[in-house]
Amino acid sequence: MSKIAFVFPGQGSQFVGMGKDLYKDSKDMMESANEALGFSLTNIMFDGPADSLKQTDVTQPAIFLHSVTLLRKIKSIKPDMVAGHSLGEYSALVAAGAIDLIDALKLVRTRGQAMLQAGIEQPGTMAAVIGLQANSVEKICDEASSSGIVQCANFNSPGQIVISGSVEGVKTAMALAKESGAKLVKELVVSGAFHSPLMASAKEKLQSKLNDTNVDNISVPVYANVTAKPVTNSSEIKKLLFDQLSSPVRWEESIINMIEDGATEFIEIGPGKVLQGLIKRINKEVKVSGIEKLEDLDKLN
Repeated sequence: MSKIAFVFPGQGSQFVGMGKDLYKDSKDMMESANEALGFSLTNIMFDGPADSLKQTDVTQPAIFLHSVTLLRKIKSIKPDMVAGHSLGEYSALVAAGAIDLIDALKLVRTRGQAMLQAGIEQPGTMAAVIGLQANSVEKICDEASSSGIVQCANFNSPGQIVISGSVEGVKTAMALAKESGAKLVKELVVSGAFHSPLMASAKEKLQSKLNDTNVDNISVPVYANVTAKPVTNSSEIKKLLFDQLSSPVRWEESIINMIEDGATEFIEIGPGKVLQGLIKRINKEVKVSGIEKLEDLDKLN
């Protein structure tokens, strides 16, 4: 039997004006979010400025709120499985019923603040490497680590890998990747070395917030970034969210596992089309679509 998977985007998909079309029908929910955060997130989402929206501690709750607001408006389809890319894992957990929406929003805000602070305390960077196999990039990171911390951060799709670590470590790995014949090696504009050991202080802050957050066991499996495998147990979910900050996002593997477990249709819910593009590169046979605006919901409901 064919199964439907919901997937949720991570940082980088934000844009000024995001979610504005949803406000009229979702005012209560969005204002509850503003109240829980103690500032008007929706003002920044709708009107910018772009520089404020780009700040990690604002970007993460903004993308999360956009995704879950859309999610709450999907009435006709229930997912058989879910996954989210990095930050998107929190949206996926709300979709699966593991975490209450406002509790998850507060977690995401803490996560964003902690990651931003970790990037200030332990400056680092990230870079995309296009056109090399995963094992080659892993070997390059091993070799470059004599210059500084560097590891694979995102295994996004075949031949698209992001590396993360100290500035020296990443620059050395970038040079080695170019020598190894990568089609493109590009440093990313980020506020820290996400999904690397330089996020250690952020993990501690997230842990204390996780300890105070209620997480339920679920029946809809969430395919975790850290393991690329389905998880339904609450204590395991908490541990994986903690580990996720310094571990690679195994996105390609997650999608492959979801397809092996019966997923034939993937619906990206939230801003942008990044995940749709990655999934098409991972498997051309599955059906892929996205819900980004209010009008997109008409196709579903």
